[in-house]
Amino acid sequence: MSSIETPSVRTVEETPSKREILELPFVSIIMPVRNEERGISRALNCLLAQDYPRDRMEVLVADGMSTDGTRGMVSVAAARDSRIRLLDNRRGIMASGFNLGLKASTGDIIIMMGGHTEVASDYVRTSAALLQKGLADCVGGPINTVGETNVARAISLAMSSRFGVGGSAFRVGCRERKYVDTVAYGAYTRSIMERAGPLDEEFVRGQDDEFNYRLRKLGAKILIAPELRSRYTSRSSIPSLWRQYFQYGYWKVCVLQKHPRQMQVRQFVPVVFVCSLLVSLILAVVHPAMGSRMTLLVGGSYLLTTLLVSTALACGRERWRLAPALAMSFPVLHFSYGAGFLVGLAKFCTRWRRLREGAGG
Repeated sequence: MSSIETPSVRTVEETPSKREILELPFVSIIMPVRNEERGISRALNCLLAQDYPRDRMEVLVADGMSTDGTRGMVSVAAARDSRIRLLDNRRGIMASGFNLGLKASTGDIIIMMGGHTEVASDYVRTSAALLQKGLADCVGGPINTVGETNVARAISLAMSSRFGVGGSAFRVGCRERKYVDTVAYGAYTRSIMERAGPLDEEFVRGQDDEFNYRLRKLGAKILIAPELRSRYTSRSSIPSLWRQYFQYGYWKVCVLQKHPRQMQVRQFVPVVFVCSLLVSLILAVVHPAMGSRMTLLVGGSYLLTTLLVSTALACGRERWRLAPALAMSFPVLHFSYGAGFLVGLAKFCTRWRRLREGAGG
């Protein structure tokens, strides 16, 4: 955690009085988890080590009936620290777990936290201060994506690059505060939560994006602040990365259907690329000469760009060994997301009509 720790040194004059502590907003941190035994202890330790008064915060862990050691680890932590509460999320998905935690929470500020995410020791205090100033209805910060193996480090580099994920500020980082369309691990005022309603439990992925888009429709402001620092441990293998981004693309279709005006151009680039390759391959069968030229143009340009970006990111004596895995990670990110989006379009095609009928009714 050394890379995101914040020194917490106060003089006698700076030590908050009992009255000042009581005036601080109560913070509820809701953590929906399932099978997170590899990271849950680190995540909880970071939250319990926050430089925020211990009697002004709670941690609600909504466990999706984990089959590994997650529940036991949370139970042990809860027995040691009364701020932690373990809830049973029998549906097993993130949205239902968060909604369960929200119902059980008492905080004036609600923080949506991940089970394999570590936050800086001032995360809660800084989030609360930004919200108290009225700068936004939701605040979050950029994620420092890290990996524990060479493959995972390559994946983390790809997930933090503009070529890999577009211009998403919480992924690629930012140097100054700015208003954005969505953030990860956001801190929300309870009032905006109550106005927007619960997370949509139809979503298995993308539920936080959908919720943040809903906030913006209400006129709420979402602020990303570089001083809010967190560290996310990326997937450790290429197959797990494929599954993750396939689901992102798949469920992004539902977000598109509910909030078409909130979508950004970057979110359509992977599916356009995949469609271009499919068209060129089909054309190669119908018209071999033209199809071959198109396949060479589309595929060759992408391959060259991938190699150049991978080489540039892997520059440096310590990173050259990551270049092969990095060159694999980019195509997996783009192809899996694009393929998932196309499958989602087919799967959810009838929802367009239901949503139109619902809007008309």
